[in-house]
Amino acid sequence: MTNRDTIQPLLDQRHQSHHTVDLTRKRFRRCKSAPVGQIAPVEMDEIKNDQSLPRSKSILDKLHPIFWKVIIYLVIYLGIGTICFYFVRNKIKGKKIDGVVDSVYFCVVTMTTVGYGDMVPNSAITKLLACVYVFSGMALVGVVLSKAADYLMEKQETLLIKAMHMGRRVGPSEILEEIETNKVKYKCFMIAAFLIVLIVVGTVVLVRVEEFDTIDAFYCVCATITTLGYGDKSFSTKAGRIFAIFWILTSTLCLGQFFLYVAELNTEKRQKEIVKRVLSRRTTNVDLEEADLDDDGVVGAAEFVIYELKEMGKINQQDVAAVLKKFESLDVDQSGTLSKADLTLAQSS
Repeated sequence: MTNRDTIQPLLDQRHQSHHTVDLTRKRFRRCKSAPVGQIAPVEMDEIKNDQSLPRSKSILDKLHPIFWKVIIYLVIYLGIGTICFYFVRNKIKGKKIDGVVDSVYFCVVTMTTVGYGDMVPNSAITKLLACVYVFSGMALVGVVLSKAADYLMEKQETLLIKAMHMGRRVGPSEILEEIETNKVKYKCFMIAAFLIVLIVVGTVVLVRVEEFDTIDAFYCVCATITTLGYGDKSFSTKAGRIFAIFWILTSTLCLGQFFLYVAELNTEKRQKEIVKRVLSRRTTNVDLEEADLDDDGVVGAAEFVIYELKEMGKINQQDVAAVLKKFESLDVDQSGTLSKADLTLAQSS
């Protein structure tokens, strides 16, 4: 069966009355985006429960399952690593302060690939253990922790939008439209602001706790969050290493997410330019011939929408074929339309 034959059930609707066509056009106009529940499930819960400015409610009051997963994975991963490196601590050379703190600190420095060099494996078993630990740590950071960070940024988008419109009342529909339009941009703003805070906090702690001068502290912060880890400057006190356990993990992850959002923003910008170019260009006879899938000399709404979406790169012929295949499987009576009877018969079979 060709693509033109498979599209026929959708195109037969064009022969209905003008009244039906008008109703169809109205439905097309209403379908501006995906269903609300699929656009931003996180924000929808907040919008439904709170139409005004957010109250002083902590994010941790209702911990999302993704955070429980992160906590469990981190506890298991760092727990196993700490135990292993604690028992082989005598085979790790460098400045040591406290057995447990040093072990956790070494785990974090290894899994984030910072690698200061202030503590290094000094035997075959510790070197092999470090190799296994660094690869598993990178996988944990890349898969689990990045998802948690992304969720956290999405959860704050509604608060950011409301803060930007404090002078007027913002309804749920306006918030959803704003989120859908500038989702990645707001993520970039949020993660950039958080990253600046982490840089300032890290610099202050290094100045106060490690007694670095301001330049050296900022230099150490930049070398750490970019995972350069030159090693000439690092945390050498017990209080500093306890702080570093949390700060290194958070700051390196934050920087990685920032660059990811920047890449997504550039991709989104290019996609919007393509959409704008497709919508603004003049429709020619060649376009009509390409869009006329059933070769009847007339292009209906369904044909035109499919053609334009394909030109924008949002769908391809494989997507159309897959949707039509599903339509045909549901159209039990092969009438070219779907009804409740079709769905009942399809589900029963």
